Amino acid sequence: MSRPKSARATKPAKAAKPAKVGKPAKVGRPAAGRATGGRPGVFVQKPKSDIYVALLAIALGSILIGSLLLVLKLREYEFKMTAAALELPALAAI
Repeated sequence: MSRPKSARATKPAKAAKPAKVGKPAKVGRPAAGRATGGRPGVFVQKPKSDIYVALLAIALGSILIGSLLLVLKLREYEFKMTAAALELPALAAI
């Protein structure tokens, strides 16, 4: 599932700075490479965290706490998983 992008998430691109007087312009390297710190490629804005990321964090915390409590409870029984035989009392005649 994808969420629609909000109108404020898209910003207009900044115009390239004009070359300084007295220095020749660099030919062969696009201006976008310099704008991103010298890294080649397209600059993509990092997505912001939203409520769903917070819910994932809460779910992860709940799973970890539940697992810890399960281990602590199993330590009381020394991790024995066998059940004792259950003896049913004789049923009284109806």
